[in-house]
Amino acid sequence: MPEVQMDVEWPDGTREWLYSPSTIVEEVFSPGGVHPLGEFVELTRQAMTEASDRVRARYGFPCTRAAATLAAVEATATRLSGRAGEGDVRVAGFRR
Repeated sequence: MPEVQMDVEWPDGTREWLYSPSTIVEEVFSPGGVHPLGEFVELTRQAMTEASDRVRARYGFPCTRAAATLAAVEATATRLSGRAGEGDVRVAGFRR
C-alpha cells in the first residue's frame, strides 16, 4: 500500500508533513487547496478513517499511524482554535 505525506501550512504559518498510509489523501485534498480549520480537521478525519479501513481490509488490523496523524491534526486544531478568526489550512503538496 503506497504511503503518502501531505505538506500543510497551518493558519499560524507553521508547516508540517502529515502521514497517510494510503493515497486517499490525494483524493480528498488537492495541492494548493485551502480549507477553513474545522473543515480541514473533518476532511482529515474522513481520510484517515478511510486509510485505516483500507489497511484493515488488506492486513486485518487498523493503521495506528493514521490514528496518530488524526490525533496530531486535532491537537494542532485545538491549539489554534482559540485564536481570532482561526484561519485556513493550505495543502502545499504531496510526496511518496
